[in-house]
Amino acid sequence: MIKKTQEKKQSTFLAWIYRMPLIKRWALMHCVKPENVAEHSHLVAVISHLLTVIKNKKFKGNLSPERAATLALYHECSESRHQDLNHNTKYHNPEITREFKRLEAMAEQECLETLPEEFRDTFEGLVIQDKVDPDYKAIIKAADILSAYVKTLDELHFSNNEFAHVKINLDKKLAVLKETMPEVNYFLETFSDSCLATLDKLSNTKV
Repeated sequence: MIKKTQEKKQSTFLAWIYRMPLIKRWALMHCVKPENVAEHSHLVAVISHLLTVIKNKKFKGNLSPERAATLALYHECSESRHQDLNHNTKYHNPEITREFKRLEAMAEQECLETLPEEFRDTFEGLVIQDKVDPDYKAIIKAADILSAYVKTLDELHFSNNEFAHVKINLDKKLAVLKETMPEVNYFLETFSDSCLATLDKLSNTKV
């Protein structure tokens, strides 16, 4: 009697990552340019990499830009399970915030456990946000805010006043960040305004 070959169980880790483009950001707001979690994660990774380079080159930092970018790519893994929640809803009161943080932690652990066991030690410090080194976590948080800020400037550029209050809140957050993270101020002075440039202007711009 011929025995059937047992099929190897497939990991669903990449499948969850692959669903990130389906998750809409700014879901409760009108957007001129819709944005999904995959796009957001990519931009946060780019900004995290750039912030780290600025920190190292200009302000005597000693972090790995590549590590920062990789961490940023995975920083929203939990949203593959629970979607993106509006900031005001998430932080409406301490009880809601605490419960949502608990759900995020559970989702991160579930994502990690979809990997083959031999890989989990490598990914634990990427997927589980409580395991991320605080210095890198600060960079990624700053990049997350800067990504939202650039998005807000873009929406306002197209006369979408729904983002007017968002800019007020982000201006306050950035003012705090600039006091302790000079790389954030350098980023704003060097890169943020040009993000609104037209293609013609970009084609004729030199640093």
